[in-house]
Amino acid sequence: MPQTEVIFYQERPDDVPVLDWLKALRASDRRGYAKCLARIRRLAELGHELRRPEADYLRDGIYELRARRGRVNYRILYFFHGRSSAVLHHALTKEDVVPDADIDRAVQRKKAFERDPQAHSYKEEED
Repeated sequence: MPQTEVIFYQERPDDVPVLDWLKALRASDRRGYAKCLARIRRLAELGHELRRPEADYLRDGIYELRARRGRVNYRILYFFHGRSSAVLHHALTKEDVVPDADIDRAVQRKKAFERDPQAHSYKEEED
């Protein structure tokens, strides 16, 4: 199976929710950060084939990457755009279930991305 392109969703050029969350997580919990990066790499390797316990379907085309460290559950919400792209667009630490408000936000971001993928795809600036 070909590798899946992983895209980071951006609201605006200076607002990339998952990257901002990962940066904060790296500062506060390096092991949790490493687990989340491992899940992102697995998503890139397996794409649609990634299953529980690493990933799960929520609803309305929204999936979650699942990482755990101790009693902390990390979740990164994403969706597939086409056959080979997964868009990471929301991240959270959860207690039990992903709140409906977070899934609703993910659905809105999915719709915005589908309307204008170029405007909502993060690209690193080249030096």
